[in-house]
Amino acid sequence: MIPAPVVAERNLKNAAAFSFFIRMHVIPLPSGGGCKCAFYFTVIMIYYKDMITATKIRIYPDTKQVEKLAKAFGCARWLWNNSLNESQKTYQETGKGLGHFALNNRLPDLKKSVDWLGETHSQVLQAVCLNLSRAFVNFFERRAEYPSFKSKHDKQSIQYPQGVKIVDGRKLFLPKIGHVKAVVHREIAGTIKTVTISKTPTGKYFASILTENGLDAHAISLDGKILGIDVGLTHLAITSDGSKFDNPKHVAKAQKNLRRKQRKLSRKVKGSNTRNKARILVAKAHEKVANARKDYLHKLSRRLVDENQVIAVEDLHVKGMMKNHCLAKAIGDVGWGAFTGMLKYKAEQAGKGYIEVNRFFPSSKACSCCLHFQSSMPLKIRSWRCDKCGTSHDRDINAAQNIRNEAQRMIAAGIAGTASRGTVSQVRGRKPSVLARAVDVRSPVL
Repeated sequence: MIPAPVVAERNLKNAAAFSFFIRMHVIPLPSGGGCKCAFYFTVIMIYYKDMITATKIRIYPDTKQVEKLAKAFGCARWLWNNSLNESQKTYQETGKGLGHFALNNRLPDLKKSVDWLGETHSQVLQAVCLNLSRAFVNFFERRAEYPSFKSKHDKQSIQYPQGVKIVDGRKLFLPKIGHVKAVVHREIAGTIKTVTISKTPTGKYFASILTENGLDAHAISLDGKILGIDVGLTHLAITSDGSKFDNPKHVAKAQKNLRRKQRKLSRKVKGSNTRNKARILVAKAHEKVANARKDYLHKLSRRLVDENQVIAVEDLHVKGMMKNHCLAKAIGDVGWGAFTGMLKYKAEQAGKGYIEVNRFFPSSKACSCCLHFQSSMPLKIRSWRCDKCGTSHDRDINAAQNIRNEAQRMIAAGIAGTASRGTVSQVRGRKPSVLARAVDVRSPVL
């Protein structure tokens, strides 16, 4: 019996701004009792939006400005913890938490009872309430974990929704802080929307400036060379054209230095100045490793995007793979998630295609020549010969070629997202309006 087709409905608030079409493709699946068919329906949406970019610059506040920023960080942190605690109490008593409107309504009374809270810019405090309410929304929509209390020992940050200006290309004006010296290494084009001021554990200050230039985003083109990329631990990236890029193993190289400084830190008396100095040395060592990793990933991702038109990668569940205690350290060191994220946003900015192949697609077990599937493929096997066509394969290059071939099939079929078996599940990290629900059409399909 052929199952009824399923169509995924989209929630379109501004239908005039969108163009969409529906495609269906049928895949025969062999089985012992006969032939079954898998039906996939795809709603492909093409839309245009204003280009929003973020630029992170280094700022150098003076002594007085450092003190004002410390007060602002403390007020924002205290308001977050107080609002989170009050929201938890309200939920225990009434079964409902505090929304954005209720959190903002608490600010006038809090400023009267806590005098030093008024020393911080009012919109910074309002941004805290907005972020907390949004954190609860993300938690209930299964996009993030439950909001936690903040500590003064962690990374500190505040947000300015407006009022920030760049003066003479050398200074950044912050309300109630003043003109802060800044190194603007590139032109800030467009309207400044939000500015986030952050302080790292090493004592460095940065400003992340979000701007909107009013121009439409580049139209994505899927024409041209398609490059399949398979990621690994021995080699960070293996491409479908046979190139292999080594994994620098930044943490392993700095392990001796990190171990030595961490041992010195553990011997210091808690609360002493020497312990704080040792803590900063440890933080600087970790920061150096993180900067080296980001520098390598940025250069590699930029090279791959510039040399190809379409990038195809595998949609790996990195968070789940990190639960493997044998490989967690190596996976965290290589930075798969950061690498694919850089490939994605750089391809979008350049108007090039970025395709994620389903993580359950058997890229390693399938032969890229005849599509014959091997019964098993342990990790220790790095090269193998196909049982059907006899072609010899390098495990990683073959996987990258399969990812490229699958991306070609997805482009030919117009697949952006699939709905099958009568249901459409909410994908983590996506807005609920992307895939709202599935409806049975109950019409015959030949």
